[in-house]
Amino acid sequence: MKKKILLPTDFSKNAWNAVRYASELFKNEEVDFYLLNTFMVANYAIDNLMVANLENKLFEDAKKRSNSGLAKLLQQIELLDVPSNHTYFTKSLLNTPLEGVKQFVDDKDIDMVIISNKGETDNIDTILGSNSIDFMEKVRNCPVFMIPTDVIFKEPNEIVFPTSFKTHYKRRELKYLYEIAKITNAPIRILHINESEKLSEEQQAKKELLEECFDGLTYSFHYLENADVQTGLNLFIQVRESEMISFINKKHGFFEFNFSKPMVKELGYHAKVPVLVLHDLRN
Repeated sequence: MKKKILLPTDFSKNAWNAVRYASELFKNEEVDFYLLNTFMVANYAIDNLMVANLENKLFEDAKKRSNSGLAKLLQQIELLDVPSNHTYFTKSLLNTPLEGVKQFVDDKDIDMVIISNKGETDNIDTILGSNSIDFMEKVRNCPVFMIPTDVIFKEPNEIVFPTSFKTHYKRRELKYLYEIAKITNAPIRILHINESEKLSEEQQAKKELLEECFDGLTYSFHYLENADVQTGLNLFIQVRESEMISFINKKHGFFEFNFSKPMVKELGYHAKVPVLVLHDLRN
């Protein structure tokens, strides 16, 4: 079965970089890529967006710009050495970036959303850049894969997976981490940061469950004591020069490791390696 991957775009170079990364990462997979551009119409309140008069000139002009940008993006893609097993579709949607992505994920049963961590300009307060945190926290029906601005695709040397060993791991929740590790031959480094290396009985059981989920992959366990999560993760990645991060995002915006809001912003805005956000599907 083909994968369905959504690529939101604001036509920035950063969004283009995410498109190229996605094509390289899944070069040997059959994929339908959906290029989505959302746009707003001046003077329309959010509540009235969906009933905007389609004949309205403001709407028509915005729609035309959106469709024109998508057509140019398709032309750019055609200049790449696109694998024959990749197909690209475009969609222009009157909505905010976040709500547009959530709607499209549901409508098309999307498997993964791939975004850039900055958009339109290098100012983090614009378009997709300002929405990267919202995408990571609030798009809950599929994984969100964030690609930093200047990252060019290469098979990662390893994928760091921070965990508290308190989540009831499911294979279907870890599916895309498993697949990316498999197709890139990247070992998974499971990182536990706590006051003590000693695990409780419950944590030990969850650790063994995680081993079952990662059966068939290369992985190892690593422990850091007496460090807060943000500092510990940053140090681990810097020292080892790790090239990808993945973690589980629980409901209500709380990450599996109880990441603080500054930590989420750090990953969303300033991560120098790709970040794969998974979800606890029980929520």
